[in-house]
Amino acid sequence: MSPRYKVVVVGTGIGRAHLRAYQSLPALFEVVAVCAAERSEAQTCADEFGIPLALEGIDEACAADADIVDICTPPYLHAEHASKALIAGKHAICEKPLAGSLHDVDALIAAEAASGRRLMPIFQYRFGHAFQKLKRLREAGVTGRALVTAINVHWRRRAPYYDVPWRGHWQTELGGALTGHAIHALDMLTYIIGPVRSVYARIATRVNDIEVEDCAAVVLEMADGSLATLSLTLGSAPEESRHRFVFENLVAESNTRPYDSSGEPWTFTPDTPEAGAAIEAALAGFTPEPEVFAGQFARYHRALATGGPLPVTLADARASIELLTAMYASAATNRPVELPIERNHPMYSGWQSHWLNAEPDAARLRR
Repeated sequence: MSPRYKVVVVGTGIGRAHLRAYQSLPALFEVVAVCAAERSEAQTCADEFGIPLALEGIDEACAADADIVDICTPPYLHAEHASKALIAGKHAICEKPLAGSLHDVDALIAAEAASGRRLMPIFQYRFGHAFQKLKRLREAGVTGRALVTAINVHWRRRAPYYDVPWRGHWQTELGGALTGHAIHALDMLTYIIGPVRSVYARIATRVNDIEVEDCAAVVLEMADGSLATLSLTLGSAPEESRHRFVFENLVAESNTRPYDSSGEPWTFTPDTPEAGAAIEAALAGFTPEPEVFAGQFARYHRALATGGPLPVTLADARASIELLTAMYASAATNRPVELPIERNHPMYSGWQSHWLNAEPDAARLRR
């Protein structure tokens, strides 16, 4: 019989989306408690979702009778809270970004190994049905070589969004639009194409009066030799997310819904009739599973129950933080940056202090 894991959700912002996903999988998970910085906040959320227990603070969450601590707290707390959960003997799930530096990710990798428990970072956009079809085509060899990929993350964030005290600051949000908004789109890129070889990034703050960037343009050279571009802004009306993967045998184009771009429909345009037949044959046996958060959690359950590989790993999160490090380093130096980022790199322990302390660079962001 498949186990039913007991979960504590810590954080009531994006945590509400996690709660909805768990409640769509009642045979797999039971949410036993909601936790927040203040018990009254947790109680309000617990009442909303019919959860029996409201807790205050990460220590109460880690002491609860639960198998999994799901961390949906502000970014600057992620690494600390994930570490506490592992030390307490819990499995853990953690929202993005997992940490603000490669140093902290490496510490979490060591903590997970020492704990005997499993830590899964969140990258739920991987699990949209259409995007999983592209992954199937890629793994079946139908796409052929990657040539270029174009990514748009054109969203809108107005001043009230930054009324939340931790947003818009290097020390608490850990970064700007690259860290908090484009991180999913970039994970989708590497999930399909593979590792990044080098990046050249420019960032700017042009939409809101905040410390961190809200616009960026990035050119990426992938390890397979293909090229990719990212266009990013938080000042766009209308909002859209878009991926356009150009392979030698087909072009894959996403829908443009800003927060659901990995779902149906996508367009797969073959270069030849033979490629069209190969696409049709490869997708004939596609079996849809739950999508986005529910899709990631269902796969996480399967991994815990069987001891199989996690659907998103600490290596995936490390690659994401390494790419962020490289992009912020490139923006700081106005030069391309090659990956991997070594331990002696000046931003191995974080990029935030550079942007906090370098007044000329901070001023340049607001030109």
